[in-house]
Amino acid sequence: MSAPPSSSSSPRPTVTEREARQVAEAAREQHWRKPSFAKELFLGRFRLDLIHPHPLPADEDAQRGEEFLAKLRDFCETRVDSARIEREARIPDETIDGLKELGALGMKIDAKYGGLGLTQVYYNKALALVGSVSPAIGALLSAHQSIGVPQPLKMFGTQEQKDTFLPRCARTDISAFLLTEPDVGSDPARLATTAVPDGDDYVLDGVKLWTTNGVVADLLVVMARVPKSEGHKGGITAFVVEASSEGVTVENRNAFMGLRGLENGVTRFHQVRVPAAHRIGPEGAGLKIALTTLNTGRLSLPAMCVGAGKWCLKIAREWSAAREQWGKPVALHEAVGSKISFIAATTFALEAVLDLSSQMADEESNDIRIEAALAKLYGSEMAWLMADELVQIRGGRGFETAESLAARGERAVPAEQLLRDLRINRIFEGSTEIMHLLIAREAVDAHLAVAGDLIDPEKSLQDKARAGAGAGVFYAKWLPKLIAGPGQLPTSYAEFKHTDGVDLSPHLRYVERHARKLARSTFYAMSRWQGRMETKQGFLGRIVDIGAELFAMSAACVRAELLRSRGEHGREAYQLADAFCRQARVRVDALFTRLWSNTDDLDRKVVKGVLTGTYTWLEEGILDPSGEGPWIADATPGPSQRENVHRPIR
Repeated sequence: MSAPPSSSSSPRPTVTEREARQVAEAAREQHWRKPSFAKELFLGRFRLDLIHPHPLPADEDAQRGEEFLAKLRDFCETRVDSARIEREARIPDETIDGLKELGALGMKIDAKYGGLGLTQVYYNKALALVGSVSPAIGALLSAHQSIGVPQPLKMFGTQEQKDTFLPRCARTDISAFLLTEPDVGSDPARLATTAVPDGDDYVLDGVKLWTTNGVVADLLVVMARVPKSEGHKGGITAFVVEASSEGVTVENRNAFMGLRGLENGVTRFHQVRVPAAHRIGPEGAGLKIALTTLNTGRLSLPAMCVGAGKWCLKIAREWSAAREQWGKPVALHEAVGSKISFIAATTFALEAVLDLSSQMADEESNDIRIEAALAKLYGSEMAWLMADELVQIRGGRGFETAESLAARGERAVPAEQLLRDLRINRIFEGSTEIMHLLIAREAVDAHLAVAGDLIDPEKSLQDKARAGAGAGVFYAKWLPKLIAGPGQLPTSYAEFKHTDGVDLSPHLRYVERHARKLARSTFYAMSRWQGRMETKQGFLGRIVDIGAELFAMSAACVRAELLRSRGEHGREAYQLADAFCRQARVRVDALFTRLWSNTDDLDRKVVKGVLTGTYTWLEEGILDPSGEGPWIADATPGPSQRENVHRPIR
């Protein structure tokens, strides 16, 4: 069989901004077949009935999950040396072998394929536990199961693919997900890696960057562009690739600010033959598969953020009680106490958001694409703030490494490591800025569905007229409902008011009122900016942040009521929910003010000045310690010129 023409002669795709948006739009799920609490929230409808009473896992699922958590806890306590992982910048092979023996690679894989078949709720609890000991191990397990081979095969794989690969993933083989390229991040329309059809195979050529688990992986999920040709639809397509295939080279193991044990690398494909039977889904479905996989896969990051919050709270409590300043523990000084209150209340809320979203994912009764995205966005931002506050509470000791603390005789508390490790979560699996845009797109979906043609400059007058008529009907029914609601009635949500504790009903009334205000603000902005709305990224980001706060407030109240009804720290849960909601309301009020009172226009002018060199005089008086080299490494397809640093764990 003759080899296909090398893709090295194919230039990197060049696309316009509109073409890039069209690729992204085609990849997102177009329809809402199930209800969504968060989607309704952005439309000004507070559907408390979708999340209250709080859904719960089945008894047998909970028992199976708790049994595994007990084994995992024992393993982490006795066989994981987190200080060694940090010191050597590598997870020891024997630790990974132990995780395999424990079944941790198959937490989310069905038992019929050799996995544990845990629910999303208990999978996330496991990640929170192991991530609190070593975030690098948490990243290894989550990249393998949340975005690696198991999840896309579970959702889109053929039975033959499941029978072939899932047993391996459950016990022995580590998987990785390869989408990003040196010059392609959140703009997949420019994807350059190609998969050229050749008989019963595809031939892969290209370079992938930041391949988490790629250094030790046995199986890879690779996104590549199939050229359109006779008999081939083409487009970005997903493949399962054996990491040991000829032509696969791990050219570099990357090192980072944090997550020092992360097995993340640069992977080159040169004339790598992949059987057509290893293609996941049809040609052109790769991005849709990736995005759909991430709908629940993103919940792994907030899971580890919850674990981080719990650890921050433990250290803050113990340290601020032991450390005295001016005659009393530092916790009793308001400046420190407010930080501890923030950590405690926010940890409670993050766990509420995570458990609620995870249980809804397990029940599959709701569409949680927005909820999962909000959990990732909110969890990563708030966990970073909590870790930063912990470092501040610890003072100089917060900046000192655990190794240095131990060397001079003090408890080895890795607060600075946590801060470094958590920083990537604001970038992983969609940066905060990209998450703002992704969630905003979903939040305005109903508006674009009825009025999108009105603001599309390429639509004909006839299309605009038709859209105008449809929009008129929709808004005539929708807008009046944004004027008044249950949030204005002092008796609403009375089930959250109890004589023996704090009253949470005012917070739910606040959420209801401000959900309507949020929807009115979004509608006004669309009316004002129309087709330019997508350029108002500052405004859209604040809209999303308000929605995230309202979602977290709702989840916190619902979780508090669940715990009260079950006799599990109900009074204390109500106190934490009350504290969180009061803190969140301050942030929400500020965000609403900033919707219309901000420096966005001035910022754009300054940015133009920076880019055109207007302010280069401001850079005088320094030296740049950066090394030489291009800003973006060359990723021209071709044979590798570097040593293969791939090291599978056997």
